[in-house]
Amino acid sequence: MAFDPLATLASLDPEMRKRMTEQNEFVYGDGALSRKIKLLIAMAFDAAHGAENGVRSLAAQARQAGATDKEIAEALRVAYHLTGVGTLYTASAGLRDPS
Repeated sequence: MAFDPLATLASLDPEMRKRMTEQNEFVYGDGALSRKIKLLIAMAFDAAHGAENGVRSLAAQARQAGATDKEIAEALRVAYHLTGVGTLYTASAGLRDPS
């Protein structure tokens, strides 16, 4: 993501930003679940919660971690099944090519 949504917070509280970065590394690092799977789960949560920019960012990160479009679609299918059609609208908007 080119735009850092936490840049303002980072300038106000660098220590908080440092701790958030450490937490992200802990949460999304490979473990019993791969980084790719964890990012797909997070993307599905963001879609379910209406966070279009989160879907965009997490899908890009999941792709960098090796996720395919088919895996992204299946993760969103599960989120839709559990939370409803709003998930699909958010996911579609978040995955739309901005150009």
